[in-house]
Amino acid sequence: MKKKIKVLLKFPAEKSTTPVSYHLVKDYDLIFNIFQAHVRVGKRGELAIELIGEEANIEKGLQFMRDEGIEVNILSRSIMWDSGSCVHCGACTAVCPTGALTLDENAQLQFEQEKCIVCELCIKACPIQVLYLNHTVDHE
Repeated sequence: MKKKIKVLLKFPAEKSTTPVSYHLVKDYDLIFNIFQAHVRVGKRGELAIELIGEEANIEKGLQFMRDEGIEVNILSRSIMWDSGSCVHCGACTAVCPTGALTLDENAQLQFEQEKCIVCELCIKACPIQVLYLNHTVDHE
């Protein structure tokens, strides 16, 4: 049975060139989608991805990354939106890096949870605090 999880990877500078995506696909038969990347050669970096695959393969892929010295954080938290109190000002859309928050043709806020990487920028941008955090990150 296929499983889908969101993961935040933190690379130490010396691991910035580790071919993670290659190994996830070839060795563990995983599909991945990159939501956000801040990785530079020789610098500490972060990569927010969604992994899709068999649960056992996901666990093996996560263990591979841990063994390589990459910090693995499962993103089990989520952003919640109180749509009934929202004034649809669009302030959150200006800071959302993935396009999870958008204004439609009627200037109404739309939230696509599956695109959200839980960066929390929208929470800080919302002037009336109708966006909030639901859970915590599981550090593994």
